[in-house]
Amino acid sequence: EVQLVESGGGLVQPGGSLRLSCAASGFTFSNYAMSWVRQAPGKGLEWVSRTNSGGGSTSYADSVKGRFTISRDNAKNTLYLQMNSLKPEDTAVYYCARVVTTGWVWSYDYWGQGTQVTVSS
Repeated sequence: EVQLVESGGGLVQPGGSLRLSCAASGFTFSNYAMSWVRQAPGKGLEWVSRTNSGGGSTSYADSVKGRFTISRDNAKNTLYLQMNSLKPEDTAVYYCARVVTTGWVWSYDYWGQGTQVTVSS
């Protein structure tokens, strides 16, 4: 059974940092690209970042570029998101998701339960 379990969320002041983790099990983690996706209160899903299966290629939404860093440890089957210089608009539930591709089309077939990040003074 595929499982993705996020952790590391919490309440942080503006300008602070958090590191999210996503523990994967039930599949060969190193074979899959992975993403972080977030959902702010009352809003739709927003893609945050993606890494390829090996971790050598990453991409970011403009809203987080330069502040967030995605990484992975395939030996530990874990995906990370280091979030620095956090802003109130980063407040959201953060999900990790397994990426599947059909040609040039990216989609997600498994999601974690999410971890809440709240940025507030």
